[in-house]
Amino acid sequence: MLKHFVFAREDRPEEAWLARFAQGRRAAERWYLGEGRTTPPTAIECRQALQRYMPELLPHYDRACALVGEDDLAYQILSHYRPAPVIGGCTQAVWLGNGGPALVRNYDFPLDLISDRFEVTSWSGREVIAKAQRPWGGCIDGINEDGLVASLTFGGSQVQGFGFSVILMLRYVLETCSQVDQALAALRRIPIAMSQNITLLDSSGRYATVFLGPDRAPTVSQVRVCTNHQENIGGVSHSVERQRVVLKALDDPAMSLSKLITLFAAPPLYSRREASTTAYTAVYWPAERRVDYLWPGKIIHQGIGRFEPGEYTHDYGDLEPRG
Repeated sequence: MLKHFVFAREDRPEEAWLARFAQGRRAAERWYLGEGRTTPPTAIECRQALQRYMPELLPHYDRACALVGEDDLAYQILSHYRPAPVIGGCTQAVWLGNGGPALVRNYDFPLDLISDRFEVTSWSGREVIAKAQRPWGGCIDGINEDGLVASLTFGGSQVQGFGFSVILMLRYVLETCSQVDQALAALRRIPIAMSQNITLLDSSGRYATVFLGPDRAPTVSQVRVCTNHQENIGGVSHSVERQRVVLKALDDPAMSLSKLITLFAAPPLYSRREASTTAYTAVYWPAERRVDYLWPGKIIHQGIGRFEPGEYTHDYGDLEPRG
């Protein structure tokens, strides 16, 4: 299977963003209105929730809505407030040895549902590099010019609540925070729609993973490996096994960052399942404000202040069928 990716600069949403939103409108509706959701909130309720919990994003949200025009469903989608449930994989680890601090992560998700876009933005004057997802604002992982890294994994529970999508919360952290402590304070007060984990790392080497869910209080962990469960055993396929493999590697005195990255390119961490394919590996170096995006046989280097636009198509070959 082939998947095309784009690396682009877009300081803030303008006409090019509007064209992409129009083109992907049906997919955005399927995401927001998908199966298993509660009755969606009104457009007014969505804006009020953003104003209450993430007011710094409100001017950017209002601008996006103005570009779209009169369209209440679009306003609901763009708010990321109370979306339908989404389940994914992912493995991520914090490296503090030679060559660090660094965060290594695999993003596992159906390839046909992953956006093609890696981007650098400057919504409020703070440069952010992120893997973008969904129609406006969503981030799967990223780094800002202060050296704060944030990356997410699904938390394992399918409980749905009255909160925001994790991908907008991650954007909010990268837009407004410089250090791990600031990000933790923000994530503790914003309600979330589903069970999610966010690992944070900053240029000082401070790190934390926060376990979030609509049916639980936020909990902060210093475990350096995060997969798809929280404190209790559970989660998606092989979550505990993947965590144990990486924890064992980190305990090995002979382990190096390059060996850890190689580990992420092999089973059980690297997935070739159609239902949850490893779409890419990212390695973030917060002190250097840079990130490498990796595929087998390909590395793309990017950095704050030195982001290079471009394109790349990866051949994932024949994937293991769903079933």
